[in-house]
Amino acid sequence: MVERAALFQPMVDLVRSMYGGGFIPLHRPAFEGNERQYLVDCIDSNFVSSVGARVVEFEQQIAAFTGANFAVATVNGTAALHVALELVGVKHGDEVITQTLTFIATCNAMSYAGARPVFVDVDRDTMGLSPDALRRFLAEHAEVRDGQVYNKGTGRRLAACLPMHTFGHPCRIEQIVAICEEYGIAVVEDAAESLGSYVGARHTGTFGKLATLSFNGNKVITTGGGGMVITDDEALAKRAKHLTTTAKVPHPYEFVHDEIGYNYRMPNLNAALGCAQMELLSKMLEIKAEVAQRYREFFAGIGTRFVEPLPGTTANYWLNAIVLDSEEERDAFLQYTNSREVMTRPVWRLMSRLPMFQHCQHDGLENSRWLEARVVNLPSSVPESDFPRLRA
Repeated sequence: MVERAALFQPMVDLVRSMYGGGFIPLHRPAFEGNERQYLVDCIDSNFVSSVGARVVEFEQQIAAFTGANFAVATVNGTAALHVALELVGVKHGDEVITQTLTFIATCNAMSYAGARPVFVDVDRDTMGLSPDALRRFLAEHAEVRDGQVYNKGTGRRLAACLPMHTFGHPCRIEQIVAICEEYGIAVVEDAAESLGSYVGARHTGTFGKLATLSFNGNKVITTGGGGMVITDDEALAKRAKHLTTTAKVPHPYEFVHDEIGYNYRMPNLNAALGCAQMELLSKMLEIKAEVAQRYREFFAGIGTRFVEPLPGTTANYWLNAIVLDSEEERDAFLQYTNSREVMTRPVWRLMSRLPMFQHCQHDGLENSRWLEARVVNLPSSVPESDFPRLRA
C-alpha cells in the first residue's frame, strides 16, 4: 500500500496540470456560448415557463443529435424516467428488472410508478446490466402467463427492464434488448449519463422502446435541471407530452384534464440554456476525449485499470473512472485526493444496500459488490484552458 500510495501525488499533479489551483470538482458546467443571450431573449419574450419556442427547439435538437424520431423535454431526468415507465405500462405492484449499481433516480422513478426493482448483476467491464446475468435470471425465475411475464417467486408481473449506460459507457444494450424481446419485456434505457455515446454509429437511448436523458448541472451539457424522453414511437411521444403537461386537453381557454398527469414539462428558460449548450456539445465531447486520453496514458504507466468503452462503442467520458486493487486502496486514494482539494468519489452505494430496497430480490450481485469496493470517479470537466476552443 505504501508503494501504491506514492503514486497518488503524481495523479493529483496530473489533475492540477489540467484544471489549475483551488478546489477541483468532479464535473462543472461550461457556459461559453450563447447561454446569456438566449436567456435574455427568453426573458424579453415573457415566455419563461413551459410554453415557449426554445422548448420545442431543444427537443428537435436532441432528437436530431441522437437520431430518435421524437423527444419530449421534462423538468429533470427522474421525471423522464417516471413517465417512461408509465408509458410502457408499468403499474402499481409490478416489478422492473434493473441494476443495483446506479444512481438513486433509477429506483425512485420505479417507486413513483408503484413498482419495485429486481436487481440483476452488471458486467465488470461496462459496469452496466449484464445480458448473461439477465438471461440466467429470466430462465430461472420468469414464466409467461396469458401473454404477460411473471416472477415465479413473487407472483408479480415483470413489466419492464431498465438498464443504465454507466458514466456514459454503453452497456451491452443490443443483447439486453434481444433477450427482453424473447420474453416480451419492454426496455427503457436510462441514458441519463450518455449523451454523445454510441454503439457503432447508433446513439445510446435508441435501442429500447423509450429512453431518458438528464441535463442536470453536472452532466455533459446542462439546462440547470432538466431531462428528456426520446423514442421512435409517435404515439408514445404524444402521450409523453400529454402526461407531462398535466394531461390537459388542448383548448384555447378551458381547463379539462382527462387523466392523472404531471407538471413535468421543462420551462423555456431551461430550454434556452439547452439550445446554447447544444451548440457547444461536439467540441465538449472532443475535449473530454482528450482529457480521458491523458488519464489513459497516466494509469497505463502505473498499471491501474482506466475504465474504457467496449470495442465498437464510443463513450462520452462524462465521468472518468478507475478500478483500484482493493477497498483499502480505494479509501486511501479518496482520502488523499479529497484532502488536497481534488474531488474524487466512490461509485454510488448499491441500491440493494439502501434501506428502501434492501429486501428486493437480487441474483447475488457479485460483480456489483466487487465494483462498489474499487471504482473511483475522477475530475472530468472541460478544463478552463480549453474554453477558448468552445468560443471559437
